[in-house]
Amino acid sequence: MLPEYFDSHAQTYTSLLLHYNRTHNISGAKTHEAVMKNIEDSVYPLQFLESSSFRTAIDIGTGAGFPGMVLAFALPNVHFTLFEPIAKKSAFLHLVKTTLDLKNVDIATDRVEKVAPFEVDLISSRAVTQTKTLVRLCRNFIRPTTTLLFYKGEFVEEEIKGLSNCRVYQREKRYYLVMKDVDVA
Repeated sequence: MLPEYFDSHAQTYTSLLLHYNRTHNISGAKTHEAVMKNIEDSVYPLQFLESSSFRTAIDIGTGAGFPGMVLAFALPNVHFTLFEPIAKKSAFLHLVKTTLDLKNVDIATDRVEKVAPFEVDLISSRAVTQTKTLVRLCRNFIRPTTTLLFYKGEFVEEEIKGLSNCRVYQREKRYYLVMKDVDVA
């Protein structure tokens, strides 16, 4: 169940993204419909995650805010740190945070592997790198109870060979990879 203000946040976010995107080219989503499709993609996994136990989360390579910023709208009781090393994208994320007065969002203009780790309940990422590489990049943030949520493409089954505790959910051409108790060796 999304909070009642989710739709208004999503609309404000969409307007900001479409406006900012004209001059700064931070997302491939160039139309209202494309942004809304990305928003729906971002929140879709909430139906199969036990998000009530999450208190802290990080999103790796947030870009224009998919999925991290959108998940922060949907999960107001979860504190999100969004990692985005590209300055113009990070600046946009700061604009969204300020415009919507989001108290549950911090933005780090840095790569996740360069930041001192802290405990998190959820790690999300979309279209950043291959699964095993992504796990290695964020390994210092992972505890046995941490849930990893990676938004993957059609090669997900190949990417998870040799990994355990993986569940894959599919919606159209998107694969949502959920992992717990990940071996970070």
